[in-house]
Amino acid sequence: MLKLISRRRHHHKQPPITFIISRQLTKSHFEDDPPFSPIPKKPQNQQPHKQDSPNNNYPLKSNLPFDFRYSYSETNPSVDPIGYRETPKFSPFGPGRLDRKWTGTAAPLQEVVDVMKVEEERRKIVGEPLDEEEVLELVERYRHSDCSRQINLGKGGVTHNMIDDIHNHWKKAEAVRIKCLGVPTLDMDNVCFHLEDKSGGKIIYRQINILLLYRGRHYNPKYRPVIPLMLWKPYPPIFPKLIKNVADGLTFEETKEMRNRGLNSPPAMKLTRNGVYVNAVEKVREAFETKEVIKIDCTHVGMSDCKRIAVKLRDLVPCVPILYKDEQIIIWRGNKNL
Repeated sequence: MLKLISRRRHHHKQPPITFIISRQLTKSHFEDDPPFSPIPKKPQNQQPHKQDSPNNNYPLKSNLPFDFRYSYSETNPSVDPIGYRETPKFSPFGPGRLDRKWTGTAAPLQEVVDVMKVEEERRKIVGEPLDEEEVLELVERYRHSDCSRQINLGKGGVTHNMIDDIHNHWKKAEAVRIKCLGVPTLDMDNVCFHLEDKSGGKIIYRQINILLLYRGRHYNPKYRPVIPLMLWKPYPPIFPKLIKNVADGLTFEETKEMRNRGLNSPPAMKLTRNGVYVNAVEKVREAFETKEVIKIDCTHVGMSDCKRIAVKLRDLVPCVPILYKDEQIIIWRGNKNL
């Protein structure tokens, strides 16, 4: 009996073999590679960074001479919305971060801007126009697809935060390459205008959907303008309907007949998702020379982009969109007698 008890006590004192092995492994692992690196000590005389101190320079005051919007090239300031999906008091710049009041679609200027003074300052920064050799040198340096100084312009068009991206590239590069895709490529002139107007640079190269935006001879990144960033994308407001039940200049039966004729006709052109639509307006104008109503195939483009395309074509061609169904846009050339 005594022998059995002593054996049991001896058995309980010895740890399992697996425990011994794991303990040895963890010990050697900690000795070879410590689990935590030492925490660097902060110097006592070091001053805190500007971003570390709360409410350092808020609200920000920007001298940019235009109203702040989420998108500059894809919105029309002359069209007033009929409603909002969120209350205008929620500013996308954050609470108390900007000295301008958000109206739901824009943060308008608080002071009157001297346009002549702004243009004169921009001319000084841009300097004398580049000669052919200087332009060719910059084009050869930045026009290639593997350029590291590139900004992609999508369906949002020229957005507010893109201006800050352009100035960030201009810190170390004289020009920035901008690749445009999607709905904004329907009107490249509008894109070029807003890029130059909002950034203060100069477009020195334009090839289909590729742009080079030059910063200027006397550009100094230390004196770049204050650009408050949008912290989130605001909800788009509610605008009036694009498609009317009865098109202007037609009766209800004529509108219905035009829609059926367009749906049963072959598509005049086909647009792909995030494609390049530079020649779309000219093709639609050519199609209207022989046809009264045409169909545009926008399969896989998405209904939101279809509506944007219809609005662009209505203003640029001009024409009258009478139906979009199953990612097919039916447009009428309009009554020329009106």
